[in-house]
Amino acid sequence: MNAPLRLDDIQDGVLVDTRFTVPSMRCAGCIAKIERGLGEMDGVEAARVNFSAKRVAVRHDPSLSEDDIVTALERLGFEAQAVAANPLAQDDKESKALLRATAVAGFGMMNIMLLSVSVWSGAGGITRDVFHWLSALIALPVIAYSGRPFFSSAAMALKYRRTNMDVPISIGVLLATGMSIYETATGGAHAYFDGAVMLLFFLLAGRALDSTMRNRTRAGIGALLSRMGKSASVVQGDGSTQRLAAEDLEPGMVMLVAAGEALAADGVIEQGSSSVDNAMLTGESAPEQVSIGATIHAGAINLGNVIHVRAIATGADTVIAEIARLMDEAGQSRSRYVRIADRASRLYAPAVHSLAALAFIGWMIAGAGWHQSMLIAIAVLIITCPCAMGLAVPAAQVVASGALIRKGFLVKDGSALERLAEVDIALFDKTGTLTLGEPRPDLGDLPEEAQAVALALAQTSRHPLSKGLVAAISANGVKPAMLDNVAEEAGRGVSARAGEKLVSLTRPEDVSTGLASLLTFGDERWTIRFSDAKRSDLGAALAELERLGLQSRIISGDRRAPVEALANELSLPFDAGLKPQDKLDVLAGLAERGHKPLMIGDGLNDGPALAAAHASIAPGTASDASQQAADAVFIGERLMPVALGIKVARRCMQIVRQNFGFAIAYNVCAVPLALAGLVTPLVAAIAMSLSSLVVVGNSLRLAGAAK
Repeated sequence: MNAPLRLDDIQDGVLVDTRFTVPSMRCAGCIAKIERGLGEMDGVEAARVNFSAKRVAVRHDPSLSEDDIVTALERLGFEAQAVAANPLAQDDKESKALLRATAVAGFGMMNIMLLSVSVWSGAGGITRDVFHWLSALIALPVIAYSGRPFFSSAAMALKYRRTNMDVPISIGVLLATGMSIYETATGGAHAYFDGAVMLLFFLLAGRALDSTMRNRTRAGIGALLSRMGKSASVVQGDGSTQRLAAEDLEPGMVMLVAAGEALAADGVIEQGSSSVDNAMLTGESAPEQVSIGATIHAGAINLGNVIHVRAIATGADTVIAEIARLMDEAGQSRSRYVRIADRASRLYAPAVHSLAALAFIGWMIAGAGWHQSMLIAIAVLIITCPCAMGLAVPAAQVVASGALIRKGFLVKDGSALERLAEVDIALFDKTGTLTLGEPRPDLGDLPEEAQAVALALAQTSRHPLSKGLVAAISANGVKPAMLDNVAEEAGRGVSARAGEKLVSLTRPEDVSTGLASLLTFGDERWTIRFSDAKRSDLGAALAELERLGLQSRIISGDRRAPVEALANELSLPFDAGLKPQDKLDVLAGLAERGHKPLMIGDGLNDGPALAAAHASIAPGTASDASQQAADAVFIGERLMPVALGIKVARRCMQIVRQNFGFAIAYNVCAVPLALAGLVTPLVAAIAMSLSSLVVVGNSLRLAGAAK
């Protein structure tokens, strides 16, 4: 197996990293075939598939051109093309095409089944023939249009003398359609247009859902780059400024960053001092005080004075872009997870289609004639149609996901439940995850009149502490005081007059007071201290995780002191001050020791870890990027939904195994009857439908699992 592709592996122009989009990848077997096939090419050091994005990253010698690699992929049976320089661009054309095909198949299926009712009810003669021809008129264009995703993929595979899951699907659909046309033209009693279109509909619905989930997962990566400043005011040689787009910035340029502005590039402060909001990068709600010589990053928001920042990294070289790429690379490891359905289909589909072929050959040898032999072969294909097998996983996952949604736990990807059921260690970020990530003031004995003044002052500021103060005082039912001459001094605070008294809300001079604001009301002063409140059920949730067999540990990018204090209180091991790559290293170390880690985090710096962990969960208050990178999101201030999600996921996998057991038992009983010629295609279709209903009924038992 190739080593993971890391960004720092490409140095001095010795190797280049090129990404290709490969939309025809369908299953885990495609991953192995592409990585093995490209890895054997001269000049290719490593190839790594990102199945979620339908892309492959190739690290290769510069002498090997993109066209050479595209040609190699085509020889392997996959159409491909190099993607743009920005590997994080989103393309949802495949999802839209699948949704259109699903809609057409659904429309055709419903109309054909309505026409089939009279035939099922016993209509014969000319009436039956008319309904068969009407069904054919609907089915043929529907199959031609909606079957394209399967037919084109199967044709490409066969062209290069290989098979994939779309080959047996296409054979089954085309055989059923061809036999239906023959039966209709010869006045036969049965046609199977409804079965062929129904099979396409269910297969397309599953594929469209899978594609939509992949796009949602990748949407967060693109969302990261949108958090950077879109432009910057660049100081010219004569002292004037010129507004430049972020993509036009270059290292060495000096940016003038006003209060409230997001940085468009990484840089070092050359003039001025201020406070910046780094919550998007670090997760810490407290603003960071910065001055000359301090390094600040794209996406950080200047909360105070105007500062001059000399750019040191722009565009794709910024820290935020690096995090986005780490998320993209980290997601590759999770895309290698082989779903239960994929594992089952590797042997199941080839086996049943081999049986159908053997049935046809055997009955031909026995002298049954091609017509009877073909009917028996089609009956085998229909009765062994993997609908029950195909529904075994998604039916259980849909019901389990619905039960969890009602409890405030949203699962984004069907395979996430499989991975959640396997986790054995929980890694928590601190701020915004174990705590609420919101500065909450201790108002103590602060008089109502002083609260009214503090509320009026805080409402005029964008500072995170001011926002927390407004929320807390407003919750007490206090109304803001009437103030005059309100003025805000960047980096210092807000001042005004309340009648004859001078009032202000400022930063304390003594930094040892920690997270606090100083309220001055005439001659009186109050220090309002803030804290990051823990989640209300934190202890109970951690105890429930321990009962489920999970160890817990804190890995945080926050400063050591607050992390250590919380870790000691909860008796948890911890790591503090970690960068995104450090968290990835922790996950890699656990995986090497055989663990399957669950990552729970909310900050932008947690994004790569959320994407790389065996499974991941983000709170509803997390950044957009973190929510998109995670497998699931929990809503509200309680942490218990995390434990509930794991418990329901494990129950879901029990039901899935039961469903597979039934599907296998059904085939063990039904296949011999079909091979013996004792089952007509119509009876086979009914039996196949009943097996699917049993699987759905068993899955419905999960409706009450989230208690």
